[in-house]
Amino acid sequence: MQTDNPRLGAAYAVAAGALFAIMGSLIKLASAQLPNEAIVFLRNLVAVAALLPIFLGRRRVTFRTNRLGLHIMRAAFGVAAMYCFFYALGRLPLADAMLLNFAMPVFIPWIAWLWLAERPRWQVHVATVLGLLGIALIVKPSGAMVSGAGLIGAMAAVFAAVAMVTVRKLSSTEPAPRIVLYFAALALLLSGVPAWFRWEGLGIHAALIMLGVGLCATAGQLCLTRAYALARAAEIGTLVYCTVPFAAALGWLFWGEAMDRGTLLGAICVIGAGALANRWRKS
Repeated sequence: MQTDNPRLGAAYAVAAGALFAIMGSLIKLASAQLPNEAIVFLRNLVAVAALLPIFLGRRRVTFRTNRLGLHIMRAAFGVAAMYCFFYALGRLPLADAMLLNFAMPVFIPWIAWLWLAERPRWQVHVATVLGLLGIALIVKPSGAMVSGAGLIGAMAAVFAAVAMVTVRKLSSTEPAPRIVLYFAALALLLSGVPAWFRWEGLGIHAALIMLGVGLCATAGQLCLTRAYALARAAEIGTLVYCTVPFAAALGWLFWGEAMDRGTLLGAICVIGAGALANRWRKS
């Protein structure tokens, strides 16, 4: 059943942001060893392996659904977002790739408004503009927006926004474990065919990295799915921006990607946008 607990939803969203930043770092490492198709498939394979032992023992959760079409739609847009996002992670600074992908809150309120009739208060759009300002301050120095990889990364945000609003639609009748498991299984099927044609083998080091990717992605997805079930899409969407400062810190620590004054100011704007959006939620 769908509930309304914005504060708890915000906490889940922040936890998801940290997990997705770690996942992005691991994908960046994996991209030097594996083709993008294999990374997407292995991410989904590990997710299914991690989820099955958890959910098969849950007697209270049934896997019958009357909304298979929405599950398929969510999986299709989610996998498309993965391909675009992982491609960008391998070719852009970590913070830039994360910023482009997590620009999805810019699109979420409009999609939710058109599809779910969740019209946000005008203050939510003010918070979105503040988040965009933060994005501009961080992305501008690298010129990512004018590159091919940058455009593909931006498309990941559009696809992810549609997928997340679909989650909100599903959560009105579907429990979070069922939503996550259906996504993992369908995403595995959808990504399996491209991976078959691009498979080049898997070393131990790459296998360990992908194990970490799958575990972080699964835990993050569980947190994010729960967040969208607890609060409106327009409210939670902006909080996903918290991934950006996490990613910027990891990029600086492991790849020497500089965090200049513009980056720091942008991170402040992004965090502020998330806090304001949650405060100005529509009751």
